[in-house]
Amino acid sequence: MGWSFCSHGFKFGGSLGFGLSRTCIAPLERMKLEYIVRGEQGNLLELIQRIATNEGIRGFWKGNLVNILRTAPFKSINFYAYDTYRGQLLKLSGNEETTNFERFVAGAAAGVTASLLCLPLDTIRTVMVAPGGEALGGVVGAFRHMIQTEGFFSLYKGLVPSLVSMAPSGAVFYGVYDILKSAYLHTPEGKKRLEHMKQEGEELNAFDQLELGPMRTLLYGAIAGACSEAATYPFEVVRRRLQMQSHAKRLSAVATCVKIIEQGGVPALYAGLIPSLLQVLPSAAISYFVYEFMKVVLKVESSA
Repeated sequence: MGWSFCSHGFKFGGSLGFGLSRTCIAPLERMKLEYIVRGEQGNLLELIQRIATNEGIRGFWKGNLVNILRTAPFKSINFYAYDTYRGQLLKLSGNEETTNFERFVAGAAAGVTASLLCLPLDTIRTVMVAPGGEALGGVVGAFRHMIQTEGFFSLYKGLVPSLVSMAPSGAVFYGVYDILKSAYLHTPEGKKRLEHMKQEGEELNAFDQLELGPMRTLLYGAIAGACSEAATYPFEVVRRRLQMQSHAKRLSAVATCVKIIEQGGVPALYAGLIPSLLQVLPSAAISYFVYEFMKVVLKVESSA
């Protein structure tokens, strides 16, 4: 079907869900950054106690505002770009249904597009959470400090590993979800559900109009998010370390990766993976749920 300007509004459903979920699991995101940026070595309980003692409860939500400011446009662009790229690939191929290869290509392209446009806010948040970030005066202060001391392009530190990681990350995130969704809808149970939805039409409430149903939508979203995070996590660690480097001591992505391994071995590339997975599971689940729910509410059809 043709896309109208208003129909694009459902893309913001995904970003809204992601933003709300980010606030709920912000403490886990904060702990992940502690492991990556500050080189935290203690277990989770020790880290929780230290943050609570030194900064109070509010410390667990440090940097959350800028994370939401980054997340909302990032997920909006990501979901919108994915559906757009996937639709264009479907037209070019002439197939009735999107192939797995097209899903992965569209997901990779969407991840790269969103990263290019939203990396500066991610860099600012990393600087705020890092040692000394408290003295910069929040988002505006961190932004001003980086521009004045290192120039505008310092906001794009870590761009290469970010793009390298977002291509497979986006491919896995969207590809896994769509593969699981397509596989279910081709089962006897899935076909029966689609037929029931077709017969009942708009008499069903919005939740019952979800093709996968509420629980399966949440489950598949969580699985897709976890697979994506685990597959590309070392790139995340390298990117955060690059964002922390000063202009005078800047290393390349490869040199930074080698330095991380020299200091902590290969496991250092997975520092903070557990809290990261714990926050990704509900975040991805809620994001996909709201995304699919808004498509139903706004009556937007998706390309198969």
